[in-house]
Amino acid sequence: MNATDKLFQHIRAGEAAAVREMLQVDPGLVEARDARGSTPLLLATYLEQLEVARVLMEAGADPNGRDGAGNTPLMGVCFKGNAKIARYLIEQGADPSATNPSGGTALIFAATFNRPEMVDLLLESGADPATKDGNGLTAADHARNQGLTQLADRLRRPA
Repeated sequence: MNATDKLFQHIRAGEAAAVREMLQVDPGLVEARDARGSTPLLLATYLEQLEVARVLMEAGADPNGRDGAGNTPLMGVCFKGNAKIARYLIEQGADPSATNPSGGTALIFAATFNRPEMVDLLLESGADPATKDGNGLTAADHARNQGLTQLADRLRRPA
């Protein structure tokens, strides 16, 4: 098993100390990619491994680094709904308005998957509810398409 595979194995297992040790030996691993194009930080945050994410950020991980599909760690976290990790990423410089190649944003993911706490956090952090994806749909449109009328209304009239 090569070092990259071993790093991603430790990330999946939530082994922050092992990740730290590997990064001390080879700091360049913080920029590694797995077979799907995920960065170490994207995988750690998606798997809700906050301590591993902290180790990666301390080692210089890019909070806006993109996976093979162009998604950021914040987008993945908004899909999953972990507000604590989302807040941490934003505090570390994650862009709440970043778009992927299809125009998707963290706010669109949060709205689509009924994550109202995430929607509020993103709006408070400057995400633009008027941003449209590649199909011309806003986060409110996505919420409404999922039958989430209260969330759609909140997105149309942010506090």
